[in-house]
Amino acid sequence: MSDIHRLRALLERLDGKGYKAYQDIRGVYRAGQIELAIDHVQGDPFASPSRVRLMAPVSALNLPEHASEVRRMALENYLARRARAIIPGLGVRRTGTGKSNQIFVDAGEQEVMPRSACRIFGDRVELRLSVGLPAVGRTILGRSAAELLTEALPRLARATLWISDLSEAEHFVDVVEDAHALREQLRPNGLVAFVGDDSILPRESGVSQRPLKGRVVPFRSPRELRVELDTPNSGKVVGMGIPEGVTLIVGGGFHGKSTLLSALARGVYDHVPGDGRERVVARADAVKIRAEDGRRIVGVNLSPFIHDLPLGRSTRCFTTDDASGSTSQAANILEAVEVGAGLLLMDEDTCATNFMVRDRAMRELVPQEAEPIVPLIDRIRQLYEEAGISSILVVGGAGDYFEVADTVIWMHEYRPEVVTSRAKEIASRYEQHVGSPPDAWRPPTPRVPVPASIDPTRGDRTKVKARGTEEVGFGYESIDLRQVEQIVDPSQTRFIGDALVYALRAGIIDGKRTISEVLDQLEAHIRELSIDVISPHSGHPGDYAMARRYEIAAALNRLRTLEVRQRG
Repeated sequence: MSDIHRLRALLERLDGKGYKAYQDIRGVYRAGQIELAIDHVQGDPFASPSRVRLMAPVSALNLPEHASEVRRMALENYLARRARAIIPGLGVRRTGTGKSNQIFVDAGEQEVMPRSACRIFGDRVELRLSVGLPAVGRTILGRSAAELLTEALPRLARATLWISDLSEAEHFVDVVEDAHALREQLRPNGLVAFVGDDSILPRESGVSQRPLKGRVVPFRSPRELRVELDTPNSGKVVGMGIPEGVTLIVGGGFHGKSTLLSALARGVYDHVPGDGRERVVARADAVKIRAEDGRRIVGVNLSPFIHDLPLGRSTRCFTTDDASGSTSQAANILEAVEVGAGLLLMDEDTCATNFMVRDRAMRELVPQEAEPIVPLIDRIRQLYEEAGISSILVVGGAGDYFEVADTVIWMHEYRPEVVTSRAKEIASRYEQHVGSPPDAWRPPTPRVPVPASIDPTRGDRTKVKARGTEEVGFGYESIDLRQVEQIVDPSQTRFIGDALVYALRAGIIDGKRTISEVLDQLEAHIRELSIDVISPHSGHPGDYAMARRYEIAAALNRLRTLEVRQRG
């Protein structure tokens, strides 16, 4: 380890030289109690920025209590966000070519989840940054680099990690810990979701997850669903508890149905203080389901929902390169259940009508034996009663679901009312037209991915590139994730791509394990070795945010080269 003054002297000597000479600065440098690790040096000013770590001993810092895993994760998120807020005030001038003098920390937005941007490892804290080394053209600006690396970054470390007033940090950590505690209480209380009173659900816009300002109606739980849960920092919290079973969210257009469902879908994540959804939580196994015309499906046993195709085609090991809306929605449900989903979230607006319901007139015209599709309405109670899988559905026009619902919530002017009895009374006036399931519910057939079909290479190099939250470039293929709605952060997309590569290279995808077993093993590796384990890099691992097993599986299932073998 070298002294930071040696780095300054080296950078001043490099002034005016070609950009490749920056490679000489890799290493670890000490500035008092701070260590600066330069792990990767970019090849030119326009390339991905250099990767740098700032480290300090925990014993020298003033930090909130963080003994538990959830509090440590929350504190890591807080410190990354604190660093991001401090960076603009460092006085680093954006001079030079390309990414010169840019400092970036991948701190995330409204959701709080395990990230690689800041890590606490027992006795030390690591802040991971991307830094653009300054140049004009491809000529090194050595003095500017010295100011950046030996002055600005140590100032950033001190301002971020040495906290004089802990109140803000403690509040952040407490809020996240409380949300985690609420989520942990759902299953023991027979609930699938909880929305705390005074939550603010509407968002700023369709492209912003920040809370809407101005005239906003705070959430108020209806008396029939009001529950009280305990939190470690805020005491008892009152709100709406959505019970297990089949729940409908109904109401007129623009009255808050989809807004509530969207909040529940993101309730699998914790949120930052001030988001408005800090006390909106859903069970960790909640998966948002929709139709997805055109997606590839490989080796899925669709027979619980689609069977007896014309010309004797079987659906027990179904593959298509261009699925219809109903077929894709059926596959999305079965793939989610295959890897452990216990709560399905659906919005009628994004579902296939012929998959959701068949009304009385259509059942009369087209008899059941002539229709290959078993609509969800015929299976949804069976899913709950035989498999323990609950559902929450937003419906605006499919009143047939009144018959099979356990709970009906009417959103009127953004306020929920329980109208279950009224919905059942209405349903009783009409002849029953929900069909009986054609057979017992069978768990999805486990599938074993074939390793040779998962190839991240392009030529002789591994080529995996995330493009926002919508796509992963994987070798010569592109994995389309636009309809996987619970991917909420571009760093999750990066995580997914590299996690698939890691699972392949580490022998987790071995041609013997099912997709669910692969995910079990991958999760075990991450628990034991941290989120960093999936990275192909040493030191600074890259910018990752943890994705759930359901989103990793969704990506694997959408890889168009994937081949599988059914087990059993």
